[in-house]
Amino acid sequence: MSDHSDERATMIAAGDLQEFAPRGREHCRRHPSALSLQLRRLQPASELCSSDGAAGLVGSLREVTIHERQRESWQLRKGISDVGEEVDYDEELYVASNMVIWSKGSKNQASTIYKAFTVDSPVLQALWCDFTLPQEKSEKADVEKCICILQNSCINVHSIEGKDYIAALPFQVANVWPTKYGLLFERSNSSHEVPQSPPREPLPTMFSMLHPLDEITPLVCKSGGMFGSARVQYVADYTLRIVFLNAEPSIVMTYDTVQSLHTVWALRRVKPEEQNTVLKFSEQMGTPQHVATSSSLTAHLRSLSKGDSPVGSPFQNYSSIHSQSRSVSSPSMQSRSPSISNMAALSRSHSPALGVHSFSGVQRFNFSSNTQSPKRQSITHSPNSTSSDSFLMPETEPIVPELCIDHLWTETVTNMREKNSQASKVFITTDLCGQKFLCFLGIDTLLVLEGSGNLVLYSGVVRVGKVFIPGLPAPSLTMSNQMPRPSTPLDSVSTPSKPLNKHLGPLEEGVLLSPVPELRDSAKLHDSTYVEDCTFQQLGTFIHALRDPVHNRITLELSNNTMVRVTIPEIATSELVKRCLQGVKAILPKEIAVQMLVKWYNAYNAPGGPSYHSEWNLFVTCLMNMMGYNTERLSWTRNLDLEGSLSPVIAPKKARPSETGSDEDWEYLLSSDYHRNFESHPVAKALRLDPLEVLAPKDDFSQSLSLDSSTLLFTHIPAIFFVLHLIYEELKLNSLMGEGIRSLVVLLVQLARDLKLEAYIDYYYRDYPALVKTSRQTCIIDQVQTGFMHHPTFFSAEPPSIFQWLSSCLKGEAVQPYPYLSRICERSKLVVLSVALYILGDESAVSNEASHYLYKITSGNDALMPSYLYWLLLYSPLFYSFRHSTSVSSLAEKLVIWMTNVGFTLRDLESLPFGVALPIRDAIYYCREQPASDWPEAVCLLIGRQDLSKQACEGNLQKGKSVILSSDIPSGTESEEDEDGMNDMNEEVMSLIWSEDLRVQEVRRLLQSARPVRVNVVQMPEASDHEYIEEKENRLLQLCQRTMALPVGRGMFTLFSYHPVPTEQLPIPKLNLTGRAPPRNTTVDLNSGNIDVPPNMACWASFHNGVAAGLKIAPASQIDSAWIVYNKPKIAELANEYAGFLMALGLNGHLTKLATLNIHDYLTKGHEMTSIGLLLGVSAAKLGTMDMAITRLLSIHIPALLPPTSTELDVPHNVQVAAVIGIGLVYQGTAHRHTAEVLLAEIGRPPGPEMEYCTDRESYSLASGLALGMVCLGHGSNLIGMSDLNVPEQLYQYMVGGHRRFQAGMHREKHKSPSYQIKEGDTINVDVTCPGATLALAMIYLKTNNRSIADWLQAPDTMYLLDFVKPEFLLLRTLARCLILWDDILPNSKWVNSNVPQIIRENSISLHATELPSSEDLSLETLAQAHVYIIAGACLSLGFRFAGSENLAAFNCLYKYATDFLKCLSAPTASITGHYNLETCLSVLLLSLAMVMAGSGNLKVLQLCRFMHKKTGGEMNYGFHLAHHMALGLLFLGGGRYSLSTSNSSIAALLCALYPHFPVHSTDNRYHLQALRHLYVLAAEPRLLTPVDVDTNTPCYALIEVTYKGTQWYAEATEELMAPTLLPELHLLKQIRVKGPRYWELLIDLSKGTNHLKSILSKGGVLYVKLRAGQLSYKEDPMGWRSLLAQTVTHRNSEARAFKAVRRLERREMSETFELWQIKLVLEFFSSRSHQERMTRNPNRGLFMNSEFLPVMKCTIDNTLDQWLQAGGDVSLHSYLSGQPTEESQLSMLACFLIYHSVLTPGQLAAGGLEGSTNFSELLLKFKQLNMPVRALLRLAPLLLRNPQSMVL
Repeated sequence: MSDHSDERATMIAAGDLQEFAPRGREHCRRHPSALSLQLRRLQPASELCSSDGAAGLVGSLREVTIHERQRESWQLRKGISDVGEEVDYDEELYVASNMVIWSKGSKNQASTIYKAFTVDSPVLQALWCDFTLPQEKSEKADVEKCICILQNSCINVHSIEGKDYIAALPFQVANVWPTKYGLLFERSNSSHEVPQSPPREPLPTMFSMLHPLDEITPLVCKSGGMFGSARVQYVADYTLRIVFLNAEPSIVMTYDTVQSLHTVWALRRVKPEEQNTVLKFSEQMGTPQHVATSSSLTAHLRSLSKGDSPVGSPFQNYSSIHSQSRSVSSPSMQSRSPSISNMAALSRSHSPALGVHSFSGVQRFNFSSNTQSPKRQSITHSPNSTSSDSFLMPETEPIVPELCIDHLWTETVTNMREKNSQASKVFITTDLCGQKFLCFLGIDTLLVLEGSGNLVLYSGVVRVGKVFIPGLPAPSLTMSNQMPRPSTPLDSVSTPSKPLNKHLGPLEEGVLLSPVPELRDSAKLHDSTYVEDCTFQQLGTFIHALRDPVHNRITLELSNNTMVRVTIPEIATSELVKRCLQGVKAILPKEIAVQMLVKWYNAYNAPGGPSYHSEWNLFVTCLMNMMGYNTERLSWTRNLDLEGSLSPVIAPKKARPSETGSDEDWEYLLSSDYHRNFESHPVAKALRLDPLEVLAPKDDFSQSLSLDSSTLLFTHIPAIFFVLHLIYEELKLNSLMGEGIRSLVVLLVQLARDLKLEAYIDYYYRDYPALVKTSRQTCIIDQVQTGFMHHPTFFSAEPPSIFQWLSSCLKGEAVQPYPYLSRICERSKLVVLSVALYILGDESAVSNEASHYLYKITSGNDALMPSYLYWLLLYSPLFYSFRHSTSVSSLAEKLVIWMTNVGFTLRDLESLPFGVALPIRDAIYYCREQPASDWPEAVCLLIGRQDLSKQACEGNLQKGKSVILSSDIPSGTESEEDEDGMNDMNEEVMSLIWSEDLRVQEVRRLLQSARPVRVNVVQMPEASDHEYIEEKENRLLQLCQRTMALPVGRGMFTLFSYHPVPTEQLPIPKLNLTGRAPPRNTTVDLNSGNIDVPPNMACWASFHNGVAAGLKIAPASQIDSAWIVYNKPKIAELANEYAGFLMALGLNGHLTKLATLNIHDYLTKGHEMTSIGLLLGVSAAKLGTMDMAITRLLSIHIPALLPPTSTELDVPHNVQVAAVIGIGLVYQGTAHRHTAEVLLAEIGRPPGPEMEYCTDRESYSLASGLALGMVCLGHGSNLIGMSDLNVPEQLYQYMVGGHRRFQAGMHREKHKSPSYQIKEGDTINVDVTCPGATLALAMIYLKTNNRSIADWLQAPDTMYLLDFVKPEFLLLRTLARCLILWDDILPNSKWVNSNVPQIIRENSISLHATELPSSEDLSLETLAQAHVYIIAGACLSLGFRFAGSENLAAFNCLYKYATDFLKCLSAPTASITGHYNLETCLSVLLLSLAMVMAGSGNLKVLQLCRFMHKKTGGEMNYGFHLAHHMALGLLFLGGGRYSLSTSNSSIAALLCALYPHFPVHSTDNRYHLQALRHLYVLAAEPRLLTPVDVDTNTPCYALIEVTYKGTQWYAEATEELMAPTLLPELHLLKQIRVKGPRYWELLIDLSKGTNHLKSILSKGGVLYVKLRAGQLSYKEDPMGWRSLLAQTVTHRNSEARAFKAVRRLERREMSETFELWQIKLVLEFFSSRSHQERMTRNPNRGLFMNSEFLPVMKCTIDNTLDQWLQAGGDVSLHSYLSGQPTEESQLSMLACFLIYHSVLTPGQLAAGGLEGSTNFSELLLKFKQLNMPVRALLRLAPLLLRNPQSMVL
């Protein structure tokens, strides 16, 4: 400590003086209701700063009569940006009358109004508050940033996202406080005025609300007794008043008005056990006699405060409390108890006034600072208001509390305090060294509660720079505190987030403020000895209050009623000075650090302070003065000051420079760098200017300068020197700090010279040969004084060098731990650890905190220095062998992942010097080549793979695109053409998939059903007009059969392609059944009555149309129950479409959102179609879940599932069918016994009496069979617990016929009486039961390869048996047999024909025969029909087996048969087989082809479909059209984005959808319910992979390589595909790779699981890829001829840089050796063992730099240095080694030589004893120990030996 004589009252210059007026005020004036506000006359008056802290509302509420003036108040906080980055502006919340205005403004006061709110009654208080919403799944809670507006009876909460809530308040609120959990309310109290007649428990006074939708719950307090008997109870003491509340740390300070004591509490969530205690406790309170036992909280505190306040600081307790409370989340958040208090009546729906008695008068506070008696608080209520206070009567159930306050500290009683001395200010402050203090101010005292628990009381003028003027009425002191949000009662001041200490003085031009030591986030209250007394004259205007401090800005209120806003200066602006200050602060003891910072702050911010450039000079001078240097006498620091501005600061006896100048100035000029540069300038040479002689500075030797050892930092010089050296090493790792390094090295050299550290001087010389001169002043430090110096333990004689350390690592030498300062030398730490990991292969380097490669330096003597011996013993093996344990790739991965974890980014990498960055770049390069697909986003960005990082955060391409495409057409003018329901497809991707032709437009043309068809009929001469019209209408009827079949195909084509807008109805294109007849384009209509049109012809077509529209909706869309109901049409005609729409929503999974109420509503309407759609939809959405609610819903519609006694419901037949299939879907794959039993019986359900079950029985039986198959899907013989049902035998019987079994079960009553209509007798009607039973067998034994069952299904091979089977059923049997023998299916015609029995093969006509063979005993018709159906069945099974695989062999085989059938149709033999049969088989083949090629848009299949589309006459009926267009839809499934899966559940769905019996007309549901045709959706899966260029965000082509797993049919294989492409089924794949050379490679490994790829495909299949540099995309450059085969730019860059350095060396212009170090590190990296091993392990890996480039560079450097040696360099080298001065011109080359050859310092060489050697071999031995390279030895040997002969060995 220096004495005070040299301390003067110093001033700090504040910046940015601006007039201040709250922004909200101006906005209010312009507000429509401004007349009533009358704000124009409003002046901020003196009362603003003096309201009472507890009762004062935000700011202060001014009380003049309301008519005269409106009160206004405002509060400011530091701006918070939405993104979360640093922003530098204030946010203001301004309140006036019933308006709240929230504005934001930047430094220069360009302000914007962000939000303005107007409420109904006057605003009492407005504040910011963040509510946390608990998330069920994630740990991180969601934060809702809100603004809360308190009115008399309610509080409005508005969140930034735009939600608003109104919470009614059940009591009068005196004050609201924001906490980190929610809001805290203080009830304004009047109950103590009224004598409590029945003595009862006092009501709680403090309440919390954790979210505006939650209940307001009382606060609980836990006050620790002295003996640990902590009591938990409600806060019900009206004498406690909150004076301060802080969010982080969560602290409350209360004031007891009776006792005049302050107490500090910690606020936290309640623990469950405390809730229980409180609730039990309050139950006992019911009876009066218990009141005595419940000593009130204050009494408890009173006993505490008799002087035995718990010792220890609130902060110490706080931390322990906090650590517990984090783990306990409040249980009440999960389950809120329903409380039956009056509050429950205040539900959100009521108006705020209900349930609260009206209060007369607005509650007001009118305190001034001189009358602070609590009596003034009484508020008169209307008489009935007391009842509203008693809402917590003991009879009602208590409310569960949510927050609790823990007692931390109570002040001791002091006699000097008057009664009403409540603290006027409370704040938390942090000093320079991070200790926190809680301060509060009384009337004339400032109390500081220190971290240790001591109370420091300051009285009078506090000489801290916290000053108040005794003449003024109130203390106005700034407060400082760590939080970004003010949360004190903001009367005169709020809490800033950056300390501001000020001192108020006379105000003339500038505002002069007193000293404040401050760093970014800290302020200090120091002893009064630091700063001398300040006296003020009171001139005209003076500051009379401060308010609204934010960050480092504050508003001053002046006595003439104006306000001014000023900025307090920073502690330092230049990066270099900041670093040095941090370092020095870290190393010094705290007290000294604080004093040093105070001095620096005063010097730096003196009025008229330094310019930016001279900040460093000022710092050096200031620091050296504090170290005891006389900077006047030291030539270079004196010059520093001449360069800088002459600031009237620093040294106390500052000599004013003479006006006339002096000789010294001239000498200074001559010795300046400028002069030296000028002398060597070519112009100077051209002019032949003689170099000027520099006089030797006079005082170099004549008088030596000694240091003043009494100064503050003298004893710490070595420590400071070492820290500055480490900062110097740290700055070397940032190539942007070159300027700073040069400044710093000058200071270091001076200190090193004075401390006589030869090794350091030599080290700096090698770094900066030009800067470090040999003759400079030294200052003598007495030996005696050297003893006083504190040499820290971490000080090392050898200078730590980061480059040298890296170089040793690369060479594989042993290294010592590198010293570092935590938080200051972060780069050094990063570089050291990354090299340890990557080069030395030590994975433990980064795994734990305390690394063996670093030792931390701290300010005590406790530097953690491991002893070297122990260290080397332990770790020597590390350095000689690169660890083989881990693969290289994992090291590179580990390094990259660790670097992102510590926050290293690409920008940091670019500023690292290139030699140091090389190992890191190498690892990055490695990872970029072979990235893993699951790395976090930051890692992908670091390695330059934005494609991967974008993939990780996955944006959905389809979403954006579809919305844009659909909105292209303005809604008003939609031409009819556009509404064909296919305009929301993603054109961009489809144009990439099918780029050569217009097949997509063709498909649209074929599938559109919204425009009239062309009816082209030529009028024959003999036909009358009437006949002609009839003919046209008949033709139209034929065409309409086709039109009505189109929607099913359209639904497939547009599958999942649209995201609806929730506010608009889904557009459903209308089904157009009219025609236009050329040439006059007259309309042809079916409703003219000329011909008979079947009734309800179009009802199923409309249904399909609705399904098609609904299937456009993608499963990822955001729709809800309301939207589904909103789509319900008003017109009854559209009900069928809506029914289809509902089914579609079920198929894409949205129907689960529909409320049960609505489902019930739809079903009770009794509309048949709606019921079908709804039942199927709901079941599909709940596929395989066995959902009970849905089961009940379905059972109502299936008589067999109802109890036998139930009333018979009249359920339409088709609805029953739908319900049965629904049961199958819901129980799919579950093998549920009861369901299976019922369904098995239903297949053979006999017709009942009357007309029951007599019509369309086939479809019901089929449905039961399909449902049974689904329930037992693929279970085969493993049907657990069903052996007694004999399922396969029973099914076999249904298939081949036989005697009907006796009906078991509860329904036998029903079937006793036979049907009156149908005579079946006791035999099974095979025509009804066979299809269902066959398919049930196929599904139960699907893929089981069960031969015995398959043989049952073999086609009969005798004519006799063939006659018993319908040919159609042969198709089903063949199909079923092949599905069971799944693995036997082969894609060739030989296999297909093998399914045909021999008798048919030998005798049947081949498909190509032109004439008929004749035969008597064989029925040719039977054989021919059996033949075609068996082949069709086999082909259909081929379609199932290879569905969605695009298998070429299967395609060719099927295509051959399809063309054969086509020819057959036109052959003369067609009549035998029957046109109908041939058409059916052709349709089946077309469907099989489409299944194999699903989604691929194959051209040949498209041509077949188009050919079939054109056939409209003759045999072509609705069903065939349906099949053909379904084939077309499958071919373009989902616009090429979807394909079919072959999983069991998909095959079941496809069997339902593609059942090979097609309806004859549009209302035909006899054999198969038409609605089931849509179940194909359950088999569709997204398989399109679309590469999207990450830079342009557009889809593009990319080459991908798909690797298949090996199977029994083929070995592991790879194939190349050009994406966008459909992938094969994922379970067949091993991996997918995006291949080079155009794009960066990317591997998706499916052996770990397919979930990653599945999620990519389900989100639109977007796979982000990144184009390599120098490559063009396949679109721009299809053949790859235009790409630059160039290396990427960055690597070129480092080569170029290195090369410049070599050139500079050749020209001998190296003034600093920085770049040479980098080249040396590059060479060492490439020759390091770890790199060599990597190259041998991975030889084909791209080299980072050209292999020719390195040797060339190396040679050039060697040659240059050797030439220098020969040209006289050896002389200067010799004089260096022997310690003599060398001539200046040689200095820089000498340094380059020393660095490049790693020559040791003369001291080390002497220690090695090299001098006396006589021959070379002896030298070699000695060199071995010194670890110097042999090439250096070869060059040094001649000098060391002095005798050229002895070079010979």
